[in-house]
Amino acid sequence: MLDLVIDARQAALSPGFEVRRILPYRLRRMLGPFIFMDHAGPVNFAPEKLPELDVLPHPHIGLSTVSYLFGGQVTHRDSLGVEQIIRPGEVNWMTAGSGIAHSERFEDPAALAGGALEMIQTWVALPEKDEETDPAFTNYQPQELPIFTESGVWMRLIAGDAFGLRNEVRTHSPLFYLHVVLQPGARFGLPRGYPERGAYVAKGLVEVNGRSYGPGQLLVFTPSIDPVLIAREASTLMLLGGEPLGERFIWWNFVSSKRERIEQAKADWQAGRILLPPNDNQEFVPLPQDKTRPAGTGSPPPQALS
Repeated sequence: MLDLVIDARQAALSPGFEVRRILPYRLRRMLGPFIFMDHAGPVNFAPEKLPELDVLPHPHIGLSTVSYLFGGQVTHRDSLGVEQIIRPGEVNWMTAGSGIAHSERFEDPAALAGGALEMIQTWVALPEKDEETDPAFTNYQPQELPIFTESGVWMRLIAGDAFGLRNEVRTHSPLFYLHVVLQPGARFGLPRGYPERGAYVAKGLVEVNGRSYGPGQLLVFTPSIDPVLIAREASTLMLLGGEPLGERFIWWNFVSSKRERIEQAKADWQAGRILLPPNDNQEFVPLPQDKTRPAGTGSPPPQALS
């Protein structure tokens, strides 16, 4: 029933901001089109420490970044001139395509009150035909994301198609992405019709086939199996998966189906050909001085940002 259980590892999003990294993993590079997943927070920082959390302008190619908050708020700025505050229940969907730079700033001290800041960020790899698409950004409000409730279950569709729910979040390949909250004793399944499916336990404890799994674990399920997840306490899950896209190479913040495209992205960032956000262009993250080749199915890549 379970192909793999991935335990989150600690990683640095910025010098003062550690997160739990779930994907990529050395035994599982991707889950459907999802190639990266981080869980940040809950974070409790003094107001004067806010700048330590900031993720400075940095580049991406060949993917979409998806930011979703449980609490707090983050200010996004990018090369297109977009400036957008994201709050809980909203979705920031940025398609990098041929190349974009963005920053994430934590500028409101109230957003960290009581350890309120908590977010999930994923990267969705683009199909080969869309890897060089024009960069784009959209913020989706909570009312645009359908919610389903029944006894002991609350569920929001973040993107894709699942359980008969759909929304207008623009994706490039078949996938599903859901935020699910279960009350103790609630039973829940996975969307059907997708060859790769997983459930990340953000909070609580769930049982699958007689075994229990807790926070920081991604459960990767066998295709064509319909598991039942039972909440042993109040639990928050992120369900994700979809159609696989084939091998992707990843180095730092770059994703591509071609090794040479990543080398070009390195050169483009060093030469300033990927523009900085016009309203956040006084500092940036330099290209890492790591000479390793892009990682495919072998060793893990250098630490990625967001």
